[in-house]
Amino acid sequence: MTGTTTAPQWVPTDADIARARITDFARFVTARHHIALPDYRALWAWSVGDVAAFWTAVWDYFELGERPPVALASAEMPGAQWFPGARLNYVDRVLEQARTDRPAIVSVDEGGTVTELSWAEMLGRAAGFAHTLRELGVRPGDRVVGYLPNIPEAVIAFLATASLGAVWSACGPDYTAAAALDRLGQLDPVVLVAADGYRYGGKNHHRGAEIAELRAALPSLRATVLVSRLDDDVDGTLDWAAASAPVDAPFVPEQVAFDHPLWVLYSSGTTGRPKGIVHGHGGVVLEHLKALALQSDIGADDTFFWYTSPSWMMWNFQLAGLLVGATIVCYPGSPSAPAPDALWELAARLGVTVLGTSPGYVQACAKAGLVPARDHDLSALRLIGVTGSAFPASSSLWLRDQVGAHIPVASISGGTDVVSAFAGGAPTVAVRPGELSAPYLGVALAAWDEHGTTVHGAVGELVVTAPMPSMPVGFWDDRDGSRYRAAYFADYPGVWRHGDWITVTEHGGIVVHGRSDSTLNRHGIRMGSADIYQAVDDLPELADTLVIGAEQPDGGYWMPLFVVLAPDTVLTDELRARIGTVIRTRTSPRHVPDEIIAAPGVPRTRTGKKLEVPVKKVLQGADPEDVVDPGAVDDPALLQWYARFARKARVGETDRPGW
Repeated sequence: MTGTTTAPQWVPTDADIARARITDFARFVTARHHIALPDYRALWAWSVGDVAAFWTAVWDYFELGERPPVALASAEMPGAQWFPGARLNYVDRVLEQARTDRPAIVSVDEGGTVTELSWAEMLGRAAGFAHTLRELGVRPGDRVVGYLPNIPEAVIAFLATASLGAVWSACGPDYTAAAALDRLGQLDPVVLVAADGYRYGGKNHHRGAEIAELRAALPSLRATVLVSRLDDDVDGTLDWAAASAPVDAPFVPEQVAFDHPLWVLYSSGTTGRPKGIVHGHGGVVLEHLKALALQSDIGADDTFFWYTSPSWMMWNFQLAGLLVGATIVCYPGSPSAPAPDALWELAARLGVTVLGTSPGYVQACAKAGLVPARDHDLSALRLIGVTGSAFPASSSLWLRDQVGAHIPVASISGGTDVVSAFAGGAPTVAVRPGELSAPYLGVALAAWDEHGTTVHGAVGELVVTAPMPSMPVGFWDDRDGSRYRAAYFADYPGVWRHGDWITVTEHGGIVVHGRSDSTLNRHGIRMGSADIYQAVDDLPELADTLVIGAEQPDGGYWMPLFVVLAPDTVLTDELRARIGTVIRTRTSPRHVPDEIIAAPGVPRTRTGKKLEVPVKKVLQGADPEDVVDPGAVDDPALLQWYARFARKARVGETDRPGW
């Protein structure tokens, strides 16, 4: 699959283009630089042709205050030096957005209880908690960590931490204590903010024992602050309500350097210990203002709801709604509780204008036969965002047909690595099913072959050839930078290789084919797994799929497709043949798997990514616990099923080709 010739499913009108903030930004740039920028492609070309001028324009357009005269002291990657001498704080921008006419946060639980927090209450609580942290001796550079669901207290704790120049890091309480320690334990945190439990899928999950385990394993802690969700008592903790009580003092954030650490996020942990990815205050502020205000047109009139968790970078991305004065939504429950259309019901009830979700949720809605436009009042909704994995054309068209043809779909692709997207939507660019609309501004994106040559209309490695301010400051505890360089710059020195296969289409869109480290390489032909998933995703008999390409000891290559069947479905020879025909017709004959095998499920990371590489290693004989941290997997028992399958195949208990 090298692109799509499908007609756009949404095209901006002249009025859409005229009122978009990105159009106003283009006028700002034109007036300053006296250059013609007739459309998005011209603006993007300028933004990557002179990245220093572009990011200077972003700083000035959003009036971020006093700016150093030099935007980019060194463009070398890794190690680009942005705005040397700048002093700022993420929270400065949030404070500037404070208002009285709309809430800062709308919180809702699975039971449907809605709570609004005003800007004054959110910032007052953040100031109060910052005061408590200061009394505990927290200083710039110290680490404060959260073991919290997606609730307002997590947002407030982050703002308080960042305001002091301390470093925030968090994961959701669905992680076991061991998995949380794999992440948070790297940081020697001085304060832990933890919830006593959470409610998900209609069940209460108590976390007192896990909190005790965390505290015992973190000798650096000076205090643990307990957020009560289930009214459990945990001895030796500070009460959140008291610790965040407003104080009679101005809220004045500590001014820090542009690259001063803001937070530590984590890699998935599926190929070893999770890497701590450090981002700086200035880079995040610039990138998120661009991504939300310019690419998504989110502003002060919006209610922004991305279904996420503090374990996933999209939680940090949703926080950016506060940078542009929007109201953000915190929801810690299941997207499918009490019914499969829970997110659509919440979007309707809360008047959500920008809704973010995952390809998996959209696919599940389609297979459940949902019609959100018929069943819910979505009149406020004006943009749908989707990320987490490749987004098939069929799902994009389902959103058009069952949610609204007038609503653009912004499929975005990026990562925790830059806490943003490399490519996605833009309010002035058409949406084509199966494609990301365009590279983001300031992202010098290209598809390269193995020789470092740019390719168009063909599959290549996603590379970024110029620095972005939100590229990591570094990895935690990587003093010589060797792990950071190895992660992104080993294959093409001085150029960021992200690890995705993409095609850049003739009209500038991006087709994502999947991770290049899980590339299918059949008979010397490289293929992306996403192409196969997209071919079969709309088959009603299939609830989920996983394709693996496994090299065999005898030099052969085995490419099975594991399928999770819909309820009351049997994998007959007729269904196998139909699956093969669909793949052959929609992709190519070489994409047809060697075998189609029924499986009980597809193991994923806790942020929804399929574990293709770990399963491949398991099928080749590796022990599941040697290839992936069980705490990083949504259902570790599934990996054991694949291990048992592999053992049976090797001893001939199943008739499988290639073993």
